[in-house]
Amino acid sequence: MKKPSRRPRTTAILPTLAVATFVVCPVPILRAASPENRPYKIVCTTGMVTDIVRNVAGERATVVGIIRDGIDPHLYQATRSDIAKLIRADVVFYSGLMLEGKMADALLKVARKRPVFAVTELIDESTLLEPPEFAGHHDPHVWMDVSLWRKCTQMVARALTEFDPAGASTYRGNLETYEKLLAELDDYARRVLGSIPEDRRTLITAHDAFNYLGRAYGIDVRGIQGISTESEAGIADVNQLVDLLVSKNIAAVFVETSVSDKTVRSLIEGAAAQNHSVIIGGNLFSDAMGKPNTYQGTYIGMIDHNVTTITRALGGSAPERGMSDKLSPAN
Repeated sequence: MKKPSRRPRTTAILPTLAVATFVVCPVPILRAASPENRPYKIVCTTGMVTDIVRNVAGERATVVGIIRDGIDPHLYQATRSDIAKLIRADVVFYSGLMLEGKMADALLKVARKRPVFAVTELIDESTLLEPPEFAGHHDPHVWMDVSLWRKCTQMVARALTEFDPAGASTYRGNLETYEKLLAELDDYARRVLGSIPEDRRTLITAHDAFNYLGRAYGIDVRGIQGISTESEAGIADVNQLVDLLVSKNIAAVFVETSVSDKTVRSLIEGAAAQNHSVIIGGNLFSDAMGKPNTYQGTYIGMIDHNVTTITRALGGSAPERGMSDKLSPAN
């Protein structure tokens, strides 16, 4: 694990691509006593970022996202329409940690004229995972650990308060309300995933998007591809996981809504060749949430769906509808 380093206290941090390496460049915030027009406009990258910003901003801002459901943010390139939305925004939020790598240039250009915030900025580096195969960079999939994504929600509240001081009490109240829901979600995930028998706690998916979930809730996570979907899974990787499926008698693997299921199905075929039957345990949301205006199209619904689906497929005990009957987070 990389030794923690103290970060500069800055409200707008933007990674830019230089010689195939992200460099963190501080961008001064464009301060305002308060936006002249309300609701002011906020543009976000991924659905997960959009959802937490929307919950904190409330009615003081109109919040839109540009990376739709089912779209892989690792590979996404900003379109002309996206750039127009970013330029017209009053504030921009993105995830960071190289998740939106191909959008770096577009975000950097916008940051010269607009405040641009990475929601992951408040996360202590000592809590970030740094897989050896990722060339010294951190795993960006922090939303899979609810406690870490709660830090990102706090970052949103701080950023909005600095941009719009007049709305401070609103942002603080919205944050407190939303954090209570996140605490319930975290407790639910810990409880139901903990019900999976110890010898069945192995989660195999298309790519390594679930390592933070595994660390937080005690699940052994294996991905066919690396933490970026730009990486390619080799025959040796597939064969190694097939051997694991057979040796540990794992009955289910999982596909992801934003990643091709081709390599996952190759695992099933490989296990069948060794007379071991494996099923698809369900579709998981990894780098993108569900469709807009659905429960799975919220961050809470996304994680609830994943936790419930994984638990039931691996032999644990979880209600069929998860927490959806209990929680009604803001859309």
